[in-house]
Amino acid sequence: MEYKEGYVFELMENGGPTDNREPYFREAVDEMMRARVLCAKANAKMPDDPSYVKDLEELFGRNLDDVRILTPFICDFGNRVTFGKGVFLNHSAILSASGGIEFEDGVMSAPGLRIATINHDMNERHTIYTYGKVHIKKNAWLGMNVTICPGVTIGAYSVVAAGAVVTKDVPDYAVVGGVPAKILRYLDPAEQKE
Repeated sequence: MEYKEGYVFELMENGGPTDNREPYFREAVDEMMRARVLCAKANAKMPDDPSYVKDLEELFGRNLDDVRILTPFICDFGNRVTFGKGVFLNHSAILSASGGIEFEDGVMSAPGLRIATINHDMNERHTIYTYGKVHIKKNAWLGMNVTICPGVTIGAYSVVAAGAVVTKDVPDYAVVGGVPAKILRYLDPAEQKE
């Protein structure tokens, strides 16, 4: 069967499933390799060598003048990540991005962020994958070693405490923490600054 270019990414965008035995999956493998090579190039440079940003710009296919990402950094699908303005990702972030990740304006993360957007079929775990886009809304703040699971939306101005594992959507202005993350309290919207 013939598959049009980009078919695997359409499947990912729609939640899957995909089957890594099918010919269409080759395009995903190629993107993973491209992303791994560009991350390796960026991570091989000294942190004070600003040329690493060019590798990340190639990875994401956009200028990063308004985004700051510290190395080391890993992302397996650069073509599935979008950034708003003023996003800051501290070092040691790992983005498993095949399902899609959207960072809105002003999102910031502490070191060790982990985002998963892919899952394995329970019965055919070696070959069948499903996906869930992660959406992180405006001015959300993600603490150290936060893990966000597939399909989760992090609300605007919310705070995710260090070490939290987020398995469900976080409302706007909520402070969440724990494993799995639970709402601890809400921030006063009137007190939030841009």
